[in-house]
Amino acid sequence: MSYPEARYLGESGEASGRLRPATLGPDLVIGKDPGTRVHYLGTGASTNGAFGLYRWEMGPRPGGAHPHFHRTITESFYVLSGAVSLYAGKEWVEGTTGDFLFVPEGGVHGFRNESGEPASLLILFTPGAPREGYFEELAAIAAEERQLAPEEWTELYLRHDQYMV
Repeated sequence: MSYPEARYLGESGEASGRLRPATLGPDLVIGKDPGTRVHYLGTGASTNGAFGLYRWEMGPRPGGAHPHFHRTITESFYVLSGAVSLYAGKEWVEGTTGDFLFVPEGGVHGFRNESGEPASLLILFTPGAPREGYFEELAAIAAEERQLAPEEWTELYLRHDQYMV
């Protein structure tokens, strides 16, 4: 394993870091009462395509992602608090604070909060795909209480590199 090719070619560095204070509210809420609060910590756009990092705060109601895979991105999960069911392709296991799951491209995975208590995790995508577009579409569907036909779900998933299994 070696370092990737240089992406910065300047000689002296630059002041280019960006702080996102923890006091900022969520960028998106999916569902109702209290729903899932999503914080866009680092989007693909803000990291120059390097990664996408999101804090996912789930309320006590069951919710999450059914088993699926991606062709173009990896996905990693780090449980911050509570209990989150994680699927790594073979079985669901209970992830608790400090547990980490890495899923390479093509790896079947999913996550759910079925504990009846709030739970939070970090979700990391590499490289930084525009996942917030997908999250925002899900939020709009939930807010409008729309029922999508199977072919509409398939089209939505395909636009966002999401292949359900």
